[in-house]
Amino acid sequence: MDFFKNFKYANYVFGAEEGTKVSGDLITSLFTNVAQYVDVIDSVKVNNAYHTKYYIQEGERPDQVSMKIYGVPFYHWTFFMMNDNLREQGWPLTYRQLDEVVKRDFPHTVCTTTDDLTGHFLPGERVIGSTSGARGNILRRKLDLGQLIVEQIGSTSFSPREVITSSNVSATRTQSVLVDTVIEYNALHHYENAAGDYVDVDPRVANPGIYTAVTNYDRYIKQNDAQKLINVIKPDNVIEIVNLYKQALNS
Repeated sequence: MDFFKNFKYANYVFGAEEGTKVSGDLITSLFTNVAQYVDVIDSVKVNNAYHTKYYIQEGERPDQVSMKIYGVPFYHWTFFMMNDNLREQGWPLTYRQLDEVVKRDFPHTVCTTTDDLTGHFLPGERVIGSTSGARGNILRRKLDLGQLIVEQIGSTSFSPREVITSSNVSATRTQSVLVDTVIEYNALHHYENAAGDYVDVDPRVANPGIYTAVTNYDRYIKQNDAQKLINVIKPDNVIEIVNLYKQALNS
């Protein structure tokens, strides 16, 4: 990769080589020092005279954006240096990729109730739908939203609105509550006020209309879209800054 060709080398110990010695010396391999760091780009990030904004379009790759802005694909690495969120969370996903990720991350069923869940419907207990006959195990609870996250057993799905019954592990007590059921990726994650701040709600009150409901899916879309507006080095300055960066690496 072009980005690493100016990095210095360092002695590394890899995998099975760890702790292995020859004539008392630890076996090491000469490898690119990927931990090497210089602050040239950090100085550019705080100087508005050297950078501008760019909004990543659906499906654009870093090399394509570099080509569009600079006329060459080789400066794609500067986007990650200029934007901490890209370096930490990665390049924005396409909507198709995002759909796959959110459905992978939230595959279960969420049962929401306005009834008090204190002391019952505990993780590990099994629940049965009175209408659907569906069964599942409670994985966890979000009491601040009145939610039970349930791993479905078998192919029968819970009805959108039905009574579910749970028995504890010793089968000495059963409890029943009326729930609204939805696939986990479409379940409520939190409520926001008009300023976009998280707000606490009373789980015994359904749908507080003064706040905006944000689902797990909505949250992933919002986070992904926030990745798309990035800072980029201005075309007139990119060669100078990249050269300064490379010089600093070699100094």
